[in-house]
Amino acid sequence: MSQTARMSVLRQASGGSKMPPASAPVGETFAIARAPNRTISITADSRPGEGDHGQQAPGGPLPADEQPEATVGSKRVRGPGGSDTGHRNRRPTVFIVGFIVLAGLVLGGSYYWYANLNLVSTDDAYVDGRVVTIAPQVSGLVVSLDVTDNQYVHRGDPLIHIDPRSYMSERNRAQGTLDSARARAAGERLATEIARKNFPALFQQAQAQLATAQANLTKAQADYDRQSTLPKAATTQQEVDAALAALRQSKAQVMQAEGQIQLSSPVEQHIGQSDAQVEQLNGQIEQAQAQLDQAELNLSWTVVTAPQDGWITRRNVEMGNYVTPGQQIFSIVPPDVWITANFKETQLDGLRPGQNVRVDVDAYPRLDLHGHVDSVQMGSGSKFTAFPPENATGNFVKIVQRVPVKIVIDSGLDPKVPLPLGISVVPTVSVR
Repeated sequence: MSQTARMSVLRQASGGSKMPPASAPVGETFAIARAPNRTISITADSRPGEGDHGQQAPGGPLPADEQPEATVGSKRVRGPGGSDTGHRNRRPTVFIVGFIVLAGLVLGGSYYWYANLNLVSTDDAYVDGRVVTIAPQVSGLVVSLDVTDNQYVHRGDPLIHIDPRSYMSERNRAQGTLDSARARAAGERLATEIARKNFPALFQQAQAQLATAQANLTKAQADYDRQSTLPKAATTQQEVDAALAALRQSKAQVMQAEGQIQLSSPVEQHIGQSDAQVEQLNGQIEQAQAQLDQAELNLSWTVVTAPQDGWITRRNVEMGNYVTPGQQIFSIVPPDVWITANFKETQLDGLRPGQNVRVDVDAYPRLDLHGHVDSVQMGSGSKFTAFPPENATGNFVKIVQRVPVKIVIDSGLDPKVPLPLGISVVPTVSVR
């Protein structure tokens, strides 16, 4: 088709607007006003095989895909016999891309649903652990404070020192009492040993004295009888009186010897009494020893030490404070922690001890914690509150209860990143 014919086609497309001259140079673009705010851009060109005077090129009309076209606004306008084949060619591509995207969404959703089918999770979970309360055993002034807030301590490390002077005095006094009791007991034991040896000898001596006194009494009695029976011419009154006095003296000696026998005869009883005194003194020794032990224990309690490893928290003491037994001055948080997860009662059906758990920590997203379900509390959290709810008839509103589940951490803890008690975590339990 010649340049003049294409101009005619474009004139028809532009609704009769003014067209550029037919002698326009090849490849030059013109803008034709067709309607307000719309323009038509045309390009004057010449195709191989077209004549200069509107003669049709040999071989007949051009194919449909080679028909001249113009652009009207944002629309392409083809000449007679032309067709918008580019628009039809794009439709299959759009359908294919849409199908692929839809299939990807379906597959991704199916995988996500299957991956989470056997997982139970909750965000009502926190780091839990033990808190050891530190309190002094004795009262006194704090003369040394050896730790600071949030310091990590080991078992046996000193925390505070209490003024020890009064407790040292008690220890010395108890030591003196013990030494005195030991001395008295030693003397009594020696006396008992002596008694064990002396009492049998004294008894034998008393028996001998009694025999001697009885012999003297017999002789004195015979002398007195003889003097009494002699004629007065054969004796004197003085000799009779002397014999009577000797008789009376012998009787007195016999009575004295018999009394000595009675005193020395219970040898075992005397020895047993000495042993009882020794036992009494031994009891005093034990009592004094107990007082000394208590005094030394009180003295040792003036240094308050850490009962186990952990971090110092809630420090409630300063230098110069007067502390009393049982007063809380520190708390120690050991490094052994676990997770307390409050699962809904509707999630408990698949939970069993030993199931694997993945734990995400809100404060430390990089931590990859893994553990297992340790136990399920035998009661909901509300049941163990200070004031359990009373769901009386008439005001009952069903609320899904939550049951605490203890989760033990097996791996993933970083010693450089300790987990404070109470921070939020998200445990995910595999209930397969």
